[in-house]
Amino acid sequence: MGLGITVNVKKLRPDAVLPNYETTGASGMDVRACIDAPVPVAAGQIVTVPTGLAFEIPFGYEIQVRSRSGLARGNGIAVLNSPGTIDSDYRGELAVVLINLGPGPFTIRHGDRIAQLVCAPVLRVSLTETDWLSRTDRGGGGFGSTGV
Repeated sequence: MGLGITVNVKKLRPDAVLPNYETTGASGMDVRACIDAPVPVAAGQIVTVPTGLAFEIPFGYEIQVRSRSGLARGNGIAVLNSPGTIDSDYRGELAVVLINLGPGPFTIRHGDRIAQLVCAPVLRVSLTETDWLSRTDRGGGGFGSTGV
């Protein structure tokens, strides 16, 4: 197993399932829905799905909430604010905002793997206000300026 840090996780419900890595090479841990009843998600609908978990992330780290590729490709289910961020000072329940971008309805059930969590270091920056920025070949070219 690779190098890592320890993140404390609190189950807010006894039926919540701790996230886990499905393979030894996975960078993301799958997180599961912790719900009392199935949640139907119509095409185009946005839902917030609780996980029954709260995290104590060490300062200097975040946990990113990302879509699961199988759900996205197979059903059009994606994390809406992907990647979402769990900050190190947040102690509330992780709830995942999902959107159904697929052509038909999809149902989320208790225990379904709904997203993946990736722990990442965070660098805090110091901003310095200035009247001048260095020049680059790209300059101020924005969306699509370097080609498709």
